[in-house]
Amino acid sequence: MESFSDLIIKRRSMRKFTEEPVDQDDVVKLLKAALMSPSSKRSNCWQFVAVDDKELLKELSHCKEHGSSFLADAALAVVVCGDPLASDVWIEDCAVASIMIQLQAEDLGLGSCWVQIRERFTAAGMPSDDYVRGILDIPLQLQVVSIIAIGHKGMERKPFNEENLQWEKIHINKMNL
Repeated sequence: MESFSDLIIKRRSMRKFTEEPVDQDDVVKLLKAALMSPSSKRSNCWQFVAVDDKELLKELSHCKEHGSSFLADAALAVVVCGDPLASDVWIEDCAVASIMIQLQAEDLGLGSCWVQIRERFTAAGMPSDDYVRGILDIPLQLQVVSIIAIGHKGMERKPFNEENLQWEKIHINKMNL
């Protein structure tokens, strides 16, 4: 990437992936980005599960009623978990780590898409968090916040169109609604 501005303009959610695996060096870079993400008071209340096993990815693709089927075709998924006992802002810290993974993926030329797990349900009505925890043996004290699907882009997406920016959502010094 030429600049951070280019990175955020080009990063778009990718739900189609090729069958090409993600290079191990790139996996390490993605996980380093997760581990270097900011956390409140450096609590590091997050933990990550990297999944590249195709059968596990297929199982994870059923973690929600809608919006998770593309996990089956991803080369890699990073499950982002937080420990509510380690920090009162574990959700925020996990969200920051999730986007750091996505930005690193884009910088590497990879596609990614966030799968929301927290407060979501499977088609059978089971909490998505419980479903993912059961598949990956995640301890009860950890809450699953998201899964970041990652792989080589299976389609082209246009960069974000800056003409669509909603400048009316920006307020200076106070809300003038």
